[in-house]
Amino acid sequence: MKYLSMHKRIFEKKVPILMYHSISCVATPQFKQFTVSPTLFEQHIAYLSQHAYTPITVTQFVNSLAQGVSVLPERPVVLTFDDGFTDFFIDALPVLKRYGFSATLYISTVFIGQTSRWLQREREATRPVLTWDQLMEISRCGIECGAHSHSHPQLDILPSSVAYDEITRCKHILEDRLGQQVISFAYPYGYYTKTVRELVQMAGYTSACAVKHALSSVATDPFALARLMVRPETDVNAFATLLSSRSSLTIVTIYMRARTPVWQLVRRCIKRGVVRA
Repeated sequence: MKYLSMHKRIFEKKVPILMYHSISCVATPQFKQFTVSPTLFEQHIAYLSQHAYTPITVTQFVNSLAQGVSVLPERPVVLTFDDGFTDFFIDALPVLKRYGFSATLYISTVFIGQTSRWLQREREATRPVLTWDQLMEISRCGIECGAHSHSHPQLDILPSSVAYDEITRCKHILEDRLGQQVISFAYPYGYYTKTVRELVQMAGYTSACAVKHALSSVATDPFALARLMVRPETDVNAFATLLSSRSSLTIVTIYMRARTPVWQLVRRCIKRGVVRA
């Protein structure tokens, strides 16, 4: 009975997978929610260090589930960064190195060494993206480099063949240039379907990150990992409650969960010409 109780506690163990985008003080109003200032970011990392959190990569987390959940650290945390902005190299990497923290960085390959052209609507199309030299240095520092599609499309509204090309092309490019396996994926915008999930698995990845605004657990689908988005207003107190899952943002989270499937359906109808945009 004692063993079963302990096994249940381990099985229900929650693991925060934090999602950052740009570490910067500069942003248009439309993009600001996806930024965290360098000063606040360092406060987040300092908090994790002071409270004995152990950083692991997405692949380390998924592998621990396959090996047996008991290999997880007492207080694990996974740091993820989407899009591969240059400010990761300038403002995030030095902090991670100083604290000895690992992380997983997701990159869309067509924009490497260029700018964030997929952010036209947010008026952020000129935000610099990491170069290959920077990515190789990042990889040498122990940061896991994952794939974020080739051109950052909404995969769930693409034909399967086009989505599969986006999913596989970025993997092959990253592996060829970095000289290592790339086995973790993040869905652009967090959008995916059962078919997209299966395509990611077919492509040879072992995990994929969604958003979901929730903590992950050892029972979470490795191809639909839940993440918590860190926002510019997430000060250290809010950060602490976010990690403990006792956040005052619960109502907002429920709203976002309810809204996402509806918005996905509307986008798919627009794509098929059923609804006029």
